[in-house]
Amino acid sequence: MSEIQQIGVSLWKLLKRWFDTYSETELASGQDSHAMDLGRILPFIGLHVAVLAVFWVGWSPIAITTAVGLYVVRMFAITGFYHRYFSHRSYRTSRWMQFVFAFIGASAVQRGPLWWAANHRIHHSHADQPADVHSPMQHGLWWSHVGWLLTHDQRSTKLKYVKDFSRYPELRFLDRFDVLVPLILAGSLFLFGGWLEHVHPNLGTSAWQMLTWGFVISTVALWHGTFTINSLSHRFGRRRYATPDTSRNNFALAILTFGEGWHNNHHQYPTSTRQGFQWWEVDITYYLLRGFQLCGLIWDIRPVPAWVLNQQDLDQTGQGINSKKIAV
Repeated sequence: MSEIQQIGVSLWKLLKRWFDTYSETELASGQDSHAMDLGRILPFIGLHVAVLAVFWVGWSPIAITTAVGLYVVRMFAITGFYHRYFSHRSYRTSRWMQFVFAFIGASAVQRGPLWWAANHRIHHSHADQPADVHSPMQHGLWWSHVGWLLTHDQRSTKLKYVKDFSRYPELRFLDRFDVLVPLILAGSLFLFGGWLEHVHPNLGTSAWQMLTWGFVISTVALWHGTFTINSLSHRFGRRRYATPDTSRNNFALAILTFGEGWHNNHHQYPTSTRQGFQWWEVDITYYLLRGFQLCGLIWDIRPVPAWVLNQQDLDQTGQGINSKKIAV
């Protein structure tokens, strides 16, 4: 085999591993947990570089509106579906809506629902301990924010942690081919932008502009908004409860992530659908999920127990992060 053919085969294998996340998973077993995966690094960097296309394509009101709208929809999909449903099962829904939730969540380009839930369950089982793959206290701020995502260790889904959902073949499909939905979204935005350019040229948009704003810029902003919960919410904010980790409540992050910034609340009682325990703790995801409940799309929303709400605030001058957890 010639050198060019070898390069072609290597590129094909790399592309296959990127599209089919269940292929060649044995390659990750012999890798160091911090070893970088080229198949994940290149697309990640590429999308960040693609943001610069904005200087070429320009902007238009409809393109910016699309970017903001897709940030809102997909942030809610991550917080309300991937996190509060697939990771913690804080409410119930039908199998059909479960698939719809997973499909919309997959458009956020944060891997499949099973991969996401498995990693989050591991995080709660070992929060801020060595086994917590994205603890800023154990591995540093940059690693907790993004580094851990790009390793060989994170290529495959740890299915043993999501046995409850991995029995559904449709979820396994979305998880295995986790780039399929993002590609559909990107292609749809490109075609929509081209249609607008042809039919409504007065709007000043185009195919490339819609792709850049609606997919690239919106996705990169969504990534780093979500990642702040792994990194910043374990460093900055106020601790109400003496959880055996460094989780903190942060109002700014709660606004950015639709309620996920009430992270110390969440670590105190993870199975509650609501994370803003007090009336003044804005939790947009919870409000939207209540709307879903009123429409009959979900049910059995798990409340915050009275014994949690009635606990006194942690006296930060007298207790540290190693304090015994108030309740289990």
